[in-house]
Amino acid sequence: MRTLERVQERHDAPLAPLTTFRLGGPADRLITATTDDEVVAAVREADDAGTPLLLIGGGSNLVIGDKGFAGTALVIATRGVTLDGTKLELAAGEVWTDAVAHTVDAGLAGIECLAGIPGSAGATPIQNVGAYGQEVASTITEVVAYDRRTRETVTLTNADCAFSYRHSRFKNDPDRYVVLRVRFELEDADGLSGPIRYAETARALGVEPGDRVPLAAARETVLKLRAGKGMVLDPEDHDTWSAGSFFTNPILTNDEFAAFHARVRARLGDDVTPPAYPAGDGHTKTSAAWLIDKAGFTKGYGTGPARISTKHTLALTNRGAATTEDLLALAREVVTGVHRAFGITLVNEPVTIGVSL
Repeated sequence: MRTLERVQERHDAPLAPLTTFRLGGPADRLITATTDDEVVAAVREADDAGTPLLLIGGGSNLVIGDKGFAGTALVIATRGVTLDGTKLELAAGEVWTDAVAHTVDAGLAGIECLAGIPGSAGATPIQNVGAYGQEVASTITEVVAYDRRTRETVTLTNADCAFSYRHSRFKNDPDRYVVLRVRFELEDADGLSGPIRYAETARALGVEPGDRVPLAAARETVLKLRAGKGMVLDPEDHDTWSAGSFFTNPILTNDEFAAFHARVRARLGDDVTPPAYPAGDGHTKTSAAWLIDKAGFTKGYGTGPARISTKHTLALTNRGAATTEDLLALAREVVTGVHRAFGITLVNEPVTIGVSL
């Protein structure tokens, strides 16, 4: 195994530039690993020394405290894209949106509606990344990971990953596995996309839900929809200085949804019906963005350096001079306001490091 003598190493290193929020203090030590062996060696070294370890991929799902990280931050910068027929393997450090473009160019369907999502390939199974009617759980076949408990590299099947809405085995046990490679089974549909399942995408494409369209059209349409909501990274646009959706959509039991609906009628009128989507046996999913807006937190809300995006109520943003505490203060205000209005407690989607809501 390659030793750590070859990897890039810095001390008292700024972490803010490595996150899409551009927030957070420095790490005691920052290592950049470019091979799987380097990743495993760095993890083992930290574990052997009892040093806290922070894994960084694309930095699109991290909220790091202003004091930084007292330990070793490991940037996973591995590269590698392998296509064998409909089988795709990605190194954890691959840029996700570039990988999606690669599969579209190859004429393979399955992840085309996940275009424009910032971050690295290795992060996608952790929170079961999904958008616009697709999620990676539908196409992932295996995840190769280093198991910090057994100190072995293991291969986990789709079933082993225990995927659910924005959740997985990896998220449930965040300190155990380090994702090294992700394997997918895509579909060769003669240049057509998978069935368009998201109503907004279907409307933008001028088709019915369930229809297929040319792969490039599906990808380009999703990119336009995301850009219109400030969900495609642009260093000149502060609406994209965010983690995308800051809160997950609440999943309620049917009884909880009925109580929620009653609160909506009492607050907004009998003719108002909240968004409702089937979410498995006895459960209903509703919209976090709708809740935030109806609780009074509209687009652009806020007067400080951290505000709600001017394009989408689900994104909290750094307007350029914010601190992590500014961001968290806004997040707490939103959580409190939504709970007061509708009795629902929003849950943050990004991982918090050294801080909490």
